[in-house]
Amino acid sequence: MERIESLFNAPNTKKKWHSAFLVIYCSRALASHFTLNNKTKQRKINPSPSFTVIDLNPQQPFAIDQTTLTTIVKEKDHATLKKHGGIEGIAKSLETDIEHGIKGDEDMSRRRHIFGSNTYPKPRSKSFVHFVLEAFKDVTILILLCCAALSLGFGIKQHGLKEGWYDGGSIFLAVFIVISLSSISNFRQNRQFDKLSQLSNDIQIDVVRLGRRQQVSIYDIVVGDVVCLKIGDQVPADGLFVDGHSLRIDESSMTGESDHVEVGKVHNPFLFSGTKVVDGYAKMMVTSVGMKTTWGQMMSSISRDVNEETPLQARLNKLTSSIGKVGLAVAFLVLVVLLIRYFTGNTKDENGVKEFNGSKTKFSDIMNSVVGIVADAVTIVVVAIPEGLPLAVTLTLAYSMKKMMADKAMVRKLSACETMGSATTICTDKTGTLTLNEMRVTKFWMGLEPVLENAYSSVAPFVLQLIQEGVALNTTGSVHKSKSESDFEFSGSPTEKAILSWAVLQLDMKMDELTKGCSIIQVETFNSKKKRSGVLLRRKSDNTVNVHWKGAAEMVLKMCSKYYDASGILKDLDSEIMMKFENIIQGMAASSLRCIAFAQTEVSDSEIEVEDGEGKAMVKENGLTLLGLVGIKDPCRQGVKKAVESCQNAGVNVKMITGDNVFTARAIATECGILRQNQDMAGAVVEGEEFRNYTPEERLEKVDKICVMARSSPFDKLLMVECLKQKGHVVAVTGDGTNDAPALKEADIGLSMGIQGTEVAKESSDIVILDDNFASVVTVLRWGRCVYNNIQKFIQFQLTVNVAALAINFVAAVSAGEVPLTAVQLLWVNLIMDTLGALALATEKPTLELMEKPPVGRTKPLITNVMWRNLMAQALYQIAVLLTLQFRGESIFGVTKGVNDTLIFNTFVMCQVFNEFNARKLEKRNVFKGLHRSKLFLGIIGVTVVLQVVMVEFLKKFADTERLNWGQWGLCILLGAASWPIGWVVKMIPVPEKPFLDFLSIKK
Repeated sequence: MERIESLFNAPNTKKKWHSAFLVIYCSRALASHFTLNNKTKQRKINPSPSFTVIDLNPQQPFAIDQTTLTTIVKEKDHATLKKHGGIEGIAKSLETDIEHGIKGDEDMSRRRHIFGSNTYPKPRSKSFVHFVLEAFKDVTILILLCCAALSLGFGIKQHGLKEGWYDGGSIFLAVFIVISLSSISNFRQNRQFDKLSQLSNDIQIDVVRLGRRQQVSIYDIVVGDVVCLKIGDQVPADGLFVDGHSLRIDESSMTGESDHVEVGKVHNPFLFSGTKVVDGYAKMMVTSVGMKTTWGQMMSSISRDVNEETPLQARLNKLTSSIGKVGLAVAFLVLVVLLIRYFTGNTKDENGVKEFNGSKTKFSDIMNSVVGIVADAVTIVVVAIPEGLPLAVTLTLAYSMKKMMADKAMVRKLSACETMGSATTICTDKTGTLTLNEMRVTKFWMGLEPVLENAYSSVAPFVLQLIQEGVALNTTGSVHKSKSESDFEFSGSPTEKAILSWAVLQLDMKMDELTKGCSIIQVETFNSKKKRSGVLLRRKSDNTVNVHWKGAAEMVLKMCSKYYDASGILKDLDSEIMMKFENIIQGMAASSLRCIAFAQTEVSDSEIEVEDGEGKAMVKENGLTLLGLVGIKDPCRQGVKKAVESCQNAGVNVKMITGDNVFTARAIATECGILRQNQDMAGAVVEGEEFRNYTPEERLEKVDKICVMARSSPFDKLLMVECLKQKGHVVAVTGDGTNDAPALKEADIGLSMGIQGTEVAKESSDIVILDDNFASVVTVLRWGRCVYNNIQKFIQFQLTVNVAALAINFVAAVSAGEVPLTAVQLLWVNLIMDTLGALALATEKPTLELMEKPPVGRTKPLITNVMWRNLMAQALYQIAVLLTLQFRGESIFGVTKGVNDTLIFNTFVMCQVFNEFNARKLEKRNVFKGLHRSKLFLGIIGVTVVLQVVMVEFLKKFADTERLNWGQWGLCILLGAASWPIGWVVKMIPVPEKPFLDFLSIKK
């Protein structure tokens, strides 16, 4: 009915009805034609409907099609743009109001249906099979497979198919388990990265809809949308420049050219999706989205590679390789010794008869014996390779990454997880990180007098009018008040919102009236270097030209030669008065207030300077009149002092780098605990310019002592990071601005802000702090240390197993000519135990004691002296016990050889179970602290014990074991439990600071 009613109201109604009649007539003619043709096929013909539905909205309801829109922007086609009436003509064709944006949800769904959505198909994720095939490329796995094939062949040759497959089959099973676990872990990690990628790509974009500025997801952008762009934003779709000033775009992601492109309404109004705003601000109208843009087509073919090898993984792979080489050398030595023993007649069978008796020995017997010796050597290679190490790293990194996400930290680079644990210095921003970023104007000065909140009526009205004009026209923010609601809605940066809120609610500023009453000639946009913004405007009422500046108070003050007092009297700003103003600014700054000044002057048309060759008007920067000063309060975040204190206790230096003046910076730093009461303040607080002007030698000498750098530029931050790295520090840097990108990239760990951070900053960072809170930075530090600590725990546990098993088998093989632990038993200990051990130790949560130790730094070895002490003590104890059982077990306990071998195997496993508790704490003697919270650890210990009971009592043939009685089980448990008191005593032995390997002159 709506469509029919729209026909009556439509212009040229006669033509529309004529079209409608033709459609009805033609459709009925066609219907009757098909009906006649189908009479023979259908006995029953459905009656023809008495009406025909006509879609009065044609397929293309807009006056311009997608192909034309795409061509205009992609080809930068000025001729076609002009043909369609310029930007205004395109807006009219797209039914977009340049001022108020598009209409509501119904209009959006219609546009999405016709022009498509702002999404692109992602490349298919890597399948599980891909990770299985990748696992087979591991050298360790290939060695194990060779061992399995040899063991299977030799076993079947020696013992027949029925029992000969046990050793080889168990190695194949072990390989299967390790490949399955690592593939599952990598597959899940890949899926996790996909989710994180989706989350990090879901950027919030400022758009104007129904006259209201609001934030929407980049995926919700539609053709016709009016998008607001500012410094640091990513252009969300292809479009046309509508309005704005000094817009410069970095198109290097599209063209590879590093030069910034200037975009304006006349010469170059074309904006491309995926490019970045480096200066200025603007409104753009979207013309193409999703796959209709070049960026969309490019991104749909790019898959994120998550096969990045972290530094710790590289070190562990090197360690695994080194241990494997040692294992091969020992195995070869054992092979040579056993062969010599055999062929010299020193090897005897169970009855004490020589196995080799020269030419009397059958060839088949020689072959069987040699096969057995080779199988023993293969067993030693198997036990030497620490299969659990790579798995432990993967598990702990994936686990910590998931947990860090829950703790408001999104990991973009996996290596950052572990590097953060080594951080020695954190360089942090102030605004929004140490403070709440909830700004409010709390002080207002007119001339040399403060104006109380309820006394604004005492200020000269024309001065208030000038301040309102400066606030309304010299801003990147906006004010919206809906007709239905009485509350105002402010948008923009926190500082802009605070000033707009104060001007509207306290000064009763009418922003719409002021903006309509003036036309802007030129804008100088705010950036972190200038720390001020200016506007040159012409009033429509009297045609006068005015300049307004707003920015850091001491910067704007230097541009002024006069000032207004509260009564509106114009006075000269001499050096004495200037000093008084500086004292006012310092007083506000000392109260942790950010001080902003407003200045203005009227200029004649002849005074409007034009930049050479650019044809742009210059915004006058001197001889201004100071209108007033405001103090903006941004309170410190709750808990930030405690977070800073915990960093300092952990030996991590916290340095604050801010654009605020030195007095505000010092006040906030003291409030946050970065500057302490009893601290030597000489050289602790510097300004960016002072630091920049030091010689390189002076910078290196003084950088450690600096705690606060005020009035800093992004270049100063980069300079400080470079100096700290030169001095051997591992540096973490927080940043939110586009200009912070170089420092974030240069730092060992770049931490960008999720709320205030620009897209450029986020792309340059390793970790995104989702809540912009410094406490979350400390959480990341704790998790980083936890990752490193968990890996070290597991290395200690794994190497104890490897050293003990290798030594026992080597000594027994050389001295007795046989190995006490079979391939199946060793694989059970070395793989299943270590896989479960990896899961138990790699998923330990961060503890408070992690933040009581100094940072690891850049050069400390992975296996510390403490770890060498712990693992050697436990390995020597296990070697002593097991060799005693090997050579004297049968006589001491009066048992058969089969039971004695089972006692050796069971005691070895029990030693590992109890040693797993010791591995929980590398230095602390109380290994049970916090154990009740580690439910996964306790569960895994339980599962390990149950599996061991099954192995000994029920899988006798497979594991080559004999059943044990209660007394024998008690003995095994007692021998295993002895590792607790040994661990407790050993941890009292001091170790030297110098790494153990340095004493052996072995290069780390």
